[in-house]
Order: sequence, then structure tokens, then C-alpha cells
Amino acid sequence: YFLNVLFECDRFKYKHNSSQLLKHPYTLKDVYAASYNSRLYSRPFIEYFEETPMMVAVLTYMGYGILTIFGYLRDFLRHWKIERCHIAREKEEQKDFVPLYQDFENFYTRNLYMRIRDNWNRPICSVPGAKMDLMERATYDYNWTFEYTGRVVQDVINLGSYNYLGFAENTGPCADSAAEVTMKYGVGVASTRQEIGNLDRHEEMEKQVARFLGVESAMAFGMGFATNSMNIPALVGKGCLILSDELNHASLVLGARLSGSTIRVFKHNNMQSLEKLLREAIVHGQPRTRRPWKKILIVVEGIYSMEGSIVRLPEVIALKKRYRAYLYLDEAHSIGALGPRGRGVVDYFGLDPCDVDVMMGTFTKSFGAAGGYIAGKRELIEYLRSHSHSAVYATSMSPPVVEQIITSMKCIMGEDGTTIGSERVQQLAENTVYFRKRLREMGFIIYGNNDSPVVPLMLYMPAKIGAFGREMLKRNIGVVVVGFPATPIIESRARFCISAGHSKNMLDQEERGAITNSLPVAGLFEWCWLLLASLFIPVSQQCNDL
Repeated sequence: YFLNVLFECDRFKYKHNSSQLLKHPYTLKDVYAASYNSRLYSRPFIEYFEETPMMVAVLTYMGYGILTIFGYLRDFLRHWKIERCHIAREKEEQKDFVPLYQDFENFYTRNLYMRIRDNWNRPICSVPGAKMDLMERATYDYNWTFEYTGRVVQDVINLGSYNYLGFAENTGPCADSAAEVTMKYGVGVASTRQEIGNLDRHEEMEKQVARFLGVESAMAFGMGFATNSMNIPALVGKGCLILSDELNHASLVLGARLSGSTIRVFKHNNMQSLEKLLREAIVHGQPRTRRPWKKILIVVEGIYSMEGSIVRLPEVIALKKRYRAYLYLDEAHSIGALGPRGRGVVDYFGLDPCDVDVMMGTFTKSFGAAGGYIAGKRELIEYLRSHSHSAVYATSMSPPVVEQIITSMKCIMGEDGTTIGSERVQQLAENTVYFRKRLREMGFIIYGNNDSPVVPLMLYMPAKIGAFGREMLKRNIGVVVVGFPATPIIESRARFCISAGHSKNMLDQEERGAITNSLPVAGLFEWCWLLLASLFIPVSQQCNDL
């Protein structure tokens, strides 16, 4: 950690001088700053991904190495009953059975994850708005179990929920409409859409979604994850090729695997890598037989939820047309959160929705509801209605959830007679730019596109993951911290999700909370304090304060 402190202080000296910054060996790197095909963009497309410094990477690996050594030591103590073991195991009488729990697979969970488990699964007892209330928990067995203390931590600034436009609320037109529909239709439908679970509100919602996206037709599903995992197998199968971005969501990966198609992965947002795979697919065809692929499906996301990056959609569409492939676009995080009208990444780039063959998105984020949708040509939707497992076997969406979607979408489109929706879209864009700018000014390393409301702040070392989340909560700020295996082992991070409901004061309070030192220090104590503080906050701002 001392070496990390020295590196950060050295890096900070170059922060305010851009000419020196670009010459420094450990400085900011603009990945794909120059477009592969710049004429397709109306403005510069720049995303920031600073490479992990070698010194930090080595220290991070050392940290995981030490944790692993102590993990094996604790497993040894557990084996000889010296330390109590809480992990899931087969019963003694089942020891000759095929193992149900793989011991080594559980190693990371019991020895690393459990040490910082208190940073996740925190129960909230309020609306997940700009501020929320948390139920306080205590543990007396090192995070294996938790007990509620009865105390409620109130007015915690919520920087973890996907409530981009602030429609997840218990007051206002959306809540009132959902309550009214609940009184008329009830909560559950107790049937599938193909049987007797197809309500008039479902039909209206799907027409509303199609109008919102500017496509011919759309259909909705009760679960966002299943929208991907159950519909991709209905679209492609054996003899088809899926070209998937390396950072695609788990639901896309699962759907691709379930389809039985051949899967090839291209580098994240790298058009050279994608075009190389497309060329090879056209030239070589299927393995062994060399027959042409039945279909080639490119699968990408609008906003990547761990990186904060935006898909290079104009270039993807150009490649898709050139090589006659199909495009599947997952707009789970981008719909409602991008574009001047909140219509997603297609609106953000000013493209034609008809150029995207399969438009997918979720209602769980910008619309404050639940479920997902598939949109596109009418023939595509009619095919999925009879071939998708999610459409045929899943229970219909709950009526109040449907009404929440309809009302919030009308607000965004301005069909409610107000400007609430457009104002929230604009406010989210302003909050995003402001928050990212302020974090960079403070010396933090953040990833992604300037217009992305998903803001990853790099922590790197394993000790920082738990400490950062705990220290932020002490300052009444709720954040999401993420580490391996959700991210590369040397790229642990905190992920902020910005909302239109956040005020500038809230964002400033979060920024101050990330860098506030609670004790005055001087002389030799300055370095001692930096050494300890490096466990949970980037050091560049500490150097500035000192």
C-alpha cells in the first residue's frame, strides 16, 4: 500500500497539466478516442479506460494471494474442527454420494466474499428514490448470519439503484394510476397470455412501447433476465453463429448458450475485432462442413452496466449491413436514460430504429417497473408469440406493473400533457455530466462514456472493496461495490448509478463523502494517515488535501 501511495501522489502532480499528463507513463488513456469510422458520428465519441498501473496490479495480486493463503489455513483449521464451519456440506451419511457441493468452488465465497458480505443484500424499508431508508444489521459470526438491530438508517443517498428517471416512487401520476388499476384488476393474473391472462392493459402497453421506440410491433415479458435468456434460443439455433461482445450481460450469455449456436466473442466495443470475426465467418463458414452459416447474429448492449461505456452503434450497424448479419440490441440500461427524447442509444446517435433487427429492453430501470420487451418488425413479434418460452409458459405481467409502464412512458413522450418526462431526461443528462466531471477533477479514476449514467470508480485492491462501501455508508451514502468474479481480478470498483432525482447538493455530498478525512494530520502522521486511508479512497485527492 505504501508503494500505491507513492504512485498516486506521483500521478496527482500531473493531473492539472494536460501536456505533462499525456507524457507520463501512468496517465489517462483514451481508448478508441479516434473513431474506426469517424464519418458515422456527428460528434466525438470518447470513452475513458485507464489501464491498471503495473504497481497497483502487482499489489492487488499480492493481496489476493495473501487472502488465498489464509483461506487455506482456515480451511485446515475447519477440517480439524478447530474453527467452526458454516458452509454448505453433504450430510455424513451421504459422503459416498456424488458431491452436491463442490468444495473448491465454494472457496472464494467462504474465505473472501464472506469477509465483506455486509456490503451487499442490505435490506431497504422505503421507496428506492434519491434517498432511502436502510434496516441496520449486525453480525456476531463474521458475516455468516445477520441480525436486525431494530434501528433504521434514514435518508441514505441512493447511488446504487437503477432509478434513472426517478419513476420508482410512491407518489405522483404513476403511483396513482397503478393504485387505481390494482383496485379494478387486482394484483395477479394467474394465467399466461395465450390462455386467459391477456388483458386489455397488456395490449395497450405493447402498442405504447412500439410507438415509443418507433417500430412496427412489440411484446412484453414479466422478467428482464428471461427476456434475453428465453428469446435468443427462439431466434437462433444449431448452424447459426452468435458474435457477442466480451462484456455482455449474463442473461445474453445464458441465452446464447441455451440456443445451441456457435458463439464467438469479440473485444469490447472493438469494431476491428468484430469485422475480423465477420470476415472469417463469411469466408470459412461452419467448421468442418464449410457450409454458410444459417444466421449470423451480433449481440451488443446499449450501455454496459459494469463499464459505463456506450455501444458504438453506428459502426455496428454499418458492419451488420455490409456483411448481411442480424443485430440484437439490449437496451436494458440505455432505454429512457440516453438520447434527447429518452428513446435509448438509437435516439442518442440519431439512427433509424428499423436498422436494428431485434430491440430488447427492460422496464426495471428508467420506468421504475418490472419486466422486459422485444420490439421490431411485426413478423418477428408474431413469430416470438408462438415460439418463445417466455411468451408461451410464463404468467402474464401484473396489472399495476403494466400501468406503471404505460404511465411513465406517456410522461416521457409528453402524452400526459406535461413536461415532467422531458425535464427528467434532461436533468439526468446534466447530473451525469456534472458528476463525472467533478470526480475527474478530484483525481478519481472512472471508466466509461461521459454521457453514461453508470459511473464506475476504480478501487483495484481487495481491501478497498469492503472498506469503501462501509465508509460511504457511515457518511449516509449507499453505493454498490463490485469485485471479482463480476469484474477482472485487478479491476475492483464502486459503481454509481445517477438519477434525475438527485440534486446537485446530493451529488456534492457524495463527492465530499468519498474524500473527507475526519482527522487533522501533520508531519510524519501525514504518511501514516495516507497509508491507512489508501484502504478505502484514492490517494490523489488526499495528496491534494495535505
